[in-house]
Amino acid sequence: MPTVHPQVQKARDLTPLIAAASDENDEIRELTKPVVKALIDGGFFTMLKTKSVGGMELKPSIFAQVTEALATADGSTGWVVCQSNGCSTTSAYLHPNIAQEIFGRPDGIVAWGPPGSPYEATPVEGGYRLTGKWRFMSGSQNATWLGAHVRVAGTKETKTFLYPKSSATFHDIWHTLGLRGTASNEYSVDNLFIPHERAIYRDDRRDRRSDSPLYRFTSTQLYSIGFGGVALGIARGTMDAFLGLPREKIRGGAGKPMVENNVVQSDVAQAEAKWRSARYFLHAAADEAFETIEERGEMDLDQRTRLRLASTWAIQSSREIVNTLFHHCGSWAVFEENPFERRLRDIDTVAQQGQGRILHYETVGQVMLGVAPENIF
Repeated sequence: MPTVHPQVQKARDLTPLIAAASDENDEIRELTKPVVKALIDGGFFTMLKTKSVGGMELKPSIFAQVTEALATADGSTGWVVCQSNGCSTTSAYLHPNIAQEIFGRPDGIVAWGPPGSPYEATPVEGGYRLTGKWRFMSGSQNATWLGAHVRVAGTKETKTFLYPKSSATFHDIWHTLGLRGTASNEYSVDNLFIPHERAIYRDDRRDRRSDSPLYRFTSTQLYSIGFGGVALGIARGTMDAFLGLPREKIRGGAGKPMVENNVVQSDVAQAEAKWRSARYFLHAAADEAFETIEERGEMDLDQRTRLRLASTWAIQSSREIVNTLFHHCGSWAVFEENPFERRLRDIDTVAQQGQGRILHYETVGQVMLGVAPENIF
């Protein structure tokens, strides 16, 4: 049996607490305080922080195993942990004193939304002035700092700006189909001053201050690996719940129990094969890239392409698994008291996010065929 990493085991040990809170997470549209405390106490927001600020610098494949284990119990919890850790890679790009100020405490957590906003940061003496509004701030309820990726006025370059959460005004927009517990709300700032030392070129060697192979992965690549783990966790939770159904359960109109239905038997076996192969592909692609970085300093185009393919495949395969098993349960599965409808909502929401878009298959295929990619890669 392969050795289980201690942080993965910690995540598995937390699943009873997380699963018990999952309905309340959905209802209040953020993680419950006991869950957040357990995550902070367990170091789950420090997994991708630099060791210089007390982080773990976990290998990406181990990180994916942790997000998977958490999402087996609750997709929102796995999602928040993944997103917050992606933000924490910024610790490798800040001056050590600033990194310590923001990330040095166990509850030093950053939240931000995706880039691509129409706003600009205006250079002023000592820093920048920023006005704008951003959404999809997953984990915003337990963050202490916020960030935004904004083009600098008069240039074509984008910087990441960090500032205390108290500087922003929040707007409650997170009324969604799934992942309701992630508190992915909107916030705004007005003419906020940000000093130079808290404005960085993220994922850029100009500001990178760590030689760890972990930070040769872009934050987008780490998000894709971690969210692939989240999707696999939601699918695993669905499969385990399905396999735990009473053996005598009969769907309406059927003449024999589900376990004796040949179509169900075949789909369960195929779901297991699909899940295990997608999981192996994700971990193998992440480990291959990590080893290459250790040897050569950076991954090549083929490995970047495989990472994108593996993460997209993990998310889309998980969506197919959950949808198949949900429909085998019939009308019984649509009730909130049963363990399927939330997972269906969550996985369909995960698949709508940027890392899971089917469009990535086109991009990967174009690279494989030697055609210039049409879309953002």
